[in-house]
Amino acid sequence: MNEKDIILQLQNGQEAAFRHVVELYQDRVYNTVVSITHNTAEAEDICQEVFIEVYKSVAKFRGDSKLSTWIYRIASNKSLEFLRKNKTQKRFAFVKSIFGVDNQMQHQPTDFQHPGILLEDKERASKLFKAIGKLPDNQRVAYTLHNIEGLSYQDICDTMELSKSSVESLLFRAKQNLKKLLEKFYEEEYG
Repeated sequence: MNEKDIILQLQNGQEAAFRHVVELYQDRVYNTVVSITHNTAEAEDICQEVFIEVYKSVAKFRGDSKLSTWIYRIASNKSLEFLRKNKTQKRFAFVKSIFGVDNQMQHQPTDFQHPGILLEDKERASKLFKAIGKLPDNQRVAYTLHNIEGLSYQDICDTMELSKSSVESLLFRAKQNLKKLLEKFYEEEYG
């Protein structure tokens, strides 16, 4: 079944086509969401939101980009919405969430675990993902889509609705920022 047929079937409300799309993209969407948000606990809910949005919005999909690109765009946007919402909530609840009634620390920061990382690389990956999490949103999305999800520059351009030079600039700045953020770790690690 080609992409045009799938899109037509989706737009006609055929559940089998929607199930096919979910099965085809659910792992990629999950990995993208986890890579951007660093929150495995919320990733499944965000993925559900992504596919609900796909189902609701497919009638408006004009086919200007590939279906996968459109789905990546929705996943990126939902992930960024989650991050913005969390930043706002964290500002107001930070002290309350860390210390309980008896002033004892209740919250222990969790380590981020990406599903595709080998055990022996967990510490380095954790440092990398923490550094990626400190990047500005557009740099984080571009870097994640290119270096973690393996999307081409053109697919990133389509996903983020930016020119190729803008994507190249975002990736360059992301690499420069990551280099600065990771310098200390590498100095300690490799002396």
